[in-house]
Amino acid sequence: MTFIAKKLAAGAATVLASSLIIFLALSRAPGDPVALILGPHATNAERAAMSARLGLTDPVLVRYWHWLTDALHGDFGNSLLYRQPVSGLLGPRLMTTLILVGLSALIAVATGVALGIFGGVTPRARPLVSAVTGVGTALPGFVVSSALISIFAVNLAWFPTFGAGHGFFDQLWHLTLPAIALAMSSAAYVAQMTAAAVNDEAGREHVATATGRGLPRSVVLRRHVLRNAAIPVLTVSGLTAASLVAGSVVVESAFGIDGLGSLLVKSVASKDYPVVNAASLVIVIVFVAVMTVLDISQTALDPRLRERA
Repeated sequence: MTFIAKKLAAGAATVLASSLIIFLALSRAPGDPVALILGPHATNAERAAMSARLGLTDPVLVRYWHWLTDALHGDFGNSLLYRQPVSGLLGPRLMTTLILVGLSALIAVATGVALGIFGGVTPRARPLVSAVTGVGTALPGFVVSSALISIFAVNLAWFPTFGAGHGFFDQLWHLTLPAIALAMSSAAYVAQMTAAAVNDEAGREHVATATGRGLPRSVVLRRHVLRNAAIPVLTVSGLTAASLVAGSVVVESAFGIDGLGSLLVKSVASKDYPVVNAASLVIVIVFVAVMTVLDISQTALDPRLRERA
């Protein structure tokens, strides 16, 4: 429990430090929120009154403290563009992005691990697996998205071309192509790392000893190869799942999905900094949460890591 408490404390410290860095960076970013709210024809008195109302006349650390205490109560302020609470904008879009990322992570990990194990234990298949994963890694997300839309949405009409759908099963149908597009390069990377880990473990001395003792190949593979290769594979899978949150921005834009990533892009373009601040922090929280679960899972598989912590 002490190890878990340390990891949770480290995660909370990372989120706190990230929130400060994001807030300070946005406070230095170009753009005038007062001009966005009042328009270009506002008088100096109106601009001064709005600046005081928004707290822009306070020192930046004071503004950060006020923002942080409000954020801890779920209040991220109001959007300058949409003129409504930021928390109301983030909620449904965050759920859409989490479903997309979760489905994509499932596809990437399942496909990548299966393909990597196949390439790792089958010498004849390694060149083919290397070629497939090389192509998958090299293809950009927007190229894969365009190809999937053209083939499966426009020509075959098996899937919708845009939107996230309504209801769980309708969302799965709408998000299948985006999830595949998002998972393509990640699955290839997981397959490469899995194949390398399995191949490395298969060549170790204890595996040769177990094989020489006459143990069945399936037993040797399960107990001595895959079990020892599980930790690096888990690490790669966790890092890949966390990185999908950032990668979803391109895919959401390509498929017209109103998720957290597309909201962040629109908010940056319109200089809606309250939304940018909150959306960026949510992405950091999701990333830190995934990494914390990954660290705890690694320790459960290998207790020696707990002694090093």
